[in-house]
Amino acid sequence: MSRTYQYQGFEVEVAIEADFTWKGDHTAKGGVGYVAIVRIRKAGAEVAVFSPLRFGESQGKPFLSEADALMGGYSVARRIVDDLLRS
Repeated sequence: MSRTYQYQGFEVEVAIEADFTWKGDHTAKGGVGYVAIVRIRKAGAEVAVFSPLRFGESQGKPFLSEADALMGGYSVARRIVDDLLRS
């Protein structure tokens, strides 16, 4: 799953990747987690501002659902744009 958002003059692409290597507790569905792959670029530009960034939940754990990973990745991308890229 992949989504592209427009935010403050930037294009934020958030892709979701399954993380089968995670050895979490038994509450996770089938032991599968999800990470968000975030790419940020100026609107209309072909080159990303950063290399793709991978995010999970706190303490290095993956997200438990694709929806959580998608929204978590978008939230982090907005903070990066607000704190580092907007002038």
